[in-house]
Amino acid sequence: MVESKVLVRDCQFGASCTLREHGWHGLRIAFFAIFPFMVRLRFVILPCMLSMLLMGCNHRAADNVVSSPGHALKGGVLQNSPVLHVLGTLQDGGAPHMGCDRPCCRNLFLRPATDRKVVSLGISDETEAGGELAMFEATPDVASQLHALQSAAGLTDVLPSIFLTHAHIGHYAGLMNLGREVLGAAGVQVYAMPRFRAFLESNGPWDQLVSLGNVELNSLQADSLVQVTKRVQARPILVPHRDEYSETVGYRILGPNRSVLFIPDINKWGLWDRDLAKELALVDRAYLDATFFDASEVGNRDMSEIPHPFMVETMALLSELNASERAKIQFIHLNHTNPCLSDTSVAYRQVLEAGFQVARMHDEYPL
Repeated sequence: MVESKVLVRDCQFGASCTLREHGWHGLRIAFFAIFPFMVRLRFVILPCMLSMLLMGCNHRAADNVVSSPGHALKGGVLQNSPVLHVLGTLQDGGAPHMGCDRPCCRNLFLRPATDRKVVSLGISDETEAGGELAMFEATPDVASQLHALQSAAGLTDVLPSIFLTHAHIGHYAGLMNLGREVLGAAGVQVYAMPRFRAFLESNGPWDQLVSLGNVELNSLQADSLVQVTKRVQARPILVPHRDEYSETVGYRILGPNRSVLFIPDINKWGLWDRDLAKELALVDRAYLDATFFDASEVGNRDMSEIPHPFMVETMALLSELNASERAKIQFIHLNHTNPCLSDTSVAYRQVLEAGFQVARMHDEYPL
């Protein structure tokens, strides 16, 4: 019978030896001989592992940082710049959607998702004089969206001014939370087009917000600049839509360094009296109506009652633009049926491969 030998390198013996030759005493000698080297190695191995981890984190962060020449970065945003925050990306009904028993809603009824909020943008602007907040739209999700905006900006005691696009429920119904039943706010500045303002002043429960001083209404004028914060302005732009109770506008939002186009609702681009490509040339980023990916989503609804440009139509319309112009597009206001709500869908990949983007909750864009 041949014995197997376990080799141990021992600096005192100067050669390889077996347990049979030196027994456990040899093992103890070997352990204490290399222990100091193991202790010293930890000062090499641990820093190396930490460096690799940090390199990975920095690489990941670099993919998500938006920067421009001449502006220092701090925490992923342009230092000292106002910041635009994506607070919601969904169509008015949100998700899960009332009456929906499709898989896209069924799973969300069982396990609600925190990143499914109705379309809204926020602005935070901090200067030495203090901090200001603004929200574009007052959605049914306004409570969580205001909390997210205040938390991201570190301005938990500041209430925002509110800029409305039109009188469809997903875009203004959140105003009810400013009343005595919920927040009991005082003097929140709300901006709306003239017909929309008259609607709010003349119809309950909105007129009570005015009479109790929860809100102060301000009239907008199409194509006229309005101050959003000290360093941010907005220009309301009329767009064709179902104007049952109000006008419908989008906004061109202007910061000190960058500008953004926000059009969450429009009937069809061909009905607009402006050229979309020319409007894109005026801004650095554009959040555009992406309610439906294509006509196959809502086979049981009359599309003439809920007209919107399909995402495939918008991509075809802009397909001849260069890559940098197409990359400005952030599709927003997605219906609960839109397959682009899943970043693993074929439709989502199709959007990215065409050079466009889908807006994501919690994204921040320095202005």
